[in-house]
Formats: sequence, C-alpha cells, structure tokens
Amino acid sequence: MSHPYSSSEIDKLGNAVVYLAGKINPLSKTKLLKLIYLIEEYSVRTYGLPFFNLNFSVWKLGPVSRDVFVDLSSDEPVLLEKYISRSFGSDGGIYIKPKVVFSDDEFSDNDMDLLEHVSETFKNFTAAELVELTHRKHSLWYITALENGVLEHLESGHMNSTEIAIDFSRLLDGLPLKKEIFEDQREYLKSSQALKI
Repeated sequence: MSHPYSSSEIDKLGNAVVYLAGKINPLSKTKLLKLIYLIEEYSVRTYGLPFFNLNFSVWKLGPVSRDVFVDLSSDEPVLLEKYISRSFGSDGGIYIKPKVVFSDDEFSDNDMDLLEHVSETFKNFTAAELVELTHRKHSLWYITALENGVLEHLESGHMNSTEIAIDFSRLLDGLPLKKEIFEDQREYLKSSQALKI
C-alpha cells in the first residue's frame, strides 16, 4: 500500500536517483527501477534496515515500486520533479538525467557505502541483465511469484503486474537479531507515517 512520503524520504530517494544518474550514463527507467530495488535489498540484507522504505510488488519486469514507476512514467514526475529530467532515447526508452547537484544530507556513511557499492557493481549491467538477476531462482521475486501462483503467468507474458508485495524480512530468516531490527524499524516508520496523515 502506498503512503504519503515525508520531505526527507523524498529528498533521500531524489538524491539517490541523482547519484545513480551521475554515476551511470545512460540510465534507463527500467535500469533505475532495478537499482532502487537492489539498494533496498542490499540494505536489508547487510544492515537489517530499509534504505528507502518503499513498497515493492511482483511485476513481470519487477520487483517494482509502483509509486516510483508511476512517477517516472507520468507526463510530469511529482515525487522526483525537482531532481531529474527525462528524455526519450532512439530506442523509445525513457532515460534519466540529474537536474540538481547530489546532496548527501539524508545519507549516513553506511548509506553512501551502499550507494557506491551498488552503482559500481551494476553500472555496466543492462536493464535486461538486472531483470534477470532479480528474477533468479532463489530471489524474493521468484519465490513470491511462485508461492502466489503467478510465476508462470508473469514469465509467459500473460500478466504484467500484481499487487503482491515483496517481503524483505524473508531475507533475514535465520538471522533473528537483524530480523528484529528490521521489523522494529518498519513498525517505527509505519507509526511515523500514520502521524503524517
């Protein structure tokens, strides 16, 4: 389920996109969506903490944060409007460019290390290779799609998107302390979001 975002959450997402677009050129919409997911997954796996606290769903080319997808796909972005510009490539794809200089105000040292790691590790991957990576057999996308009976439909192209959520806490099965930290942080963020409404 979507929720209202605070200014600091939007700043963190926007500046992360600025950072990625500054490091990776060209940066397609699909590649950006995959990198945002990988940052979230790596953060949960490494620190037991969400990076953006975005919700991700099982889609054919997913996992995808619907809010970010809609923002990047709409005629005019809302969440990211002050951070990025978009252009259409000769292949018809949408490409992302930074509008502003990157600001690290919303990032811890660990966040910066993670952004650097993900951008350096995956900068030469194509969007298709990142989709393949996030769809590998033991990935959260694959397991969730399989358990919910949509894997075959997504892979065959008979279904493009679902509302089925990716549960990042599953990355921490067998790591009770990290899992508790993750669940406490998610509960805290959920409570904070409820206060914004």
